Amino acid sequence: MAPLTIRVLDGADRGRVFENLTTPVTIGREEGNVIQLNDERVSRFHLKIQEDHGRIVLTDLESTNGTRVNGEDVQLHILSYGDLVQLGRTVLLFGSRAQIAGRLSELHKVGTSAGGTVPSGKSDLANISSLDFELNWENHEELQELLFSLQPPELPSRLSAGQAAQLVGVLEYLHIRIRHLLDTVKPDKKGGRVTLDATKWQCLLDLQGQLAEYLRAVGDPGASDGE
Repeated sequence: MAPLTIRVLDGADRGRVFENLTTPVTIGREEGNVIQLNDERVSRFHLKIQEDHGRIVLTDLESTNGTRVNGEDVQLHILSYGDLVQLGRTVLLFGSRAQIAGRLSELHKVGTSAGGTVPSGKSDLANISSLDFELNWENHEELQELLFSLQPPELPSRLSAGQAAQLVGVLEYLHIRIRHLLDTVKPDKKGGRVTLDATKWQCLLDLQGQLAEYLRAVGDPGASDGE
């Protein structure tokens, strides 16, 4: 695993760069953390970043104010280069410029293979290493939108037979409910919009609520409704 780089984009420690980090990395307000932040809204030991089978996993250490990755509250999250991590008033950027450029280049290759366009004069995206170029590729794209629209997360591997069966059951349940909702969608005559009746809309909101419960249960097994 390549050494980690974490840059502080905002907060009291803005501008600091932590390079050549090896896992595990703890981040918090207290001495003894690999990265100690001067932020009163950050917990003493706020989060940990560790390697697991080639992936970099962020774990919130039951912090008081929580951790957000790319705007979403998380307890567990597999980090990718370019992810924004917010804890307290501090915003961190995960990855070096070269690592982020490499990820963007890979996403561009995915986009072009799916029918996108190659930037003028840049037919071989694999050889592009400039972050300045990558950030201006198809300039209308926002960085975070590009990072998350082209590459869905991978399925977990090394599951036991029972765990695989449970995962299949969850995905099949979601698939069937979404399919039933899509079957009720009605396009207008011009084809530019679709409508969904109020009851089905509530079903969709309920489905999102159940997804949120799944995410909480997996990310924080000890959590309960009363907490």
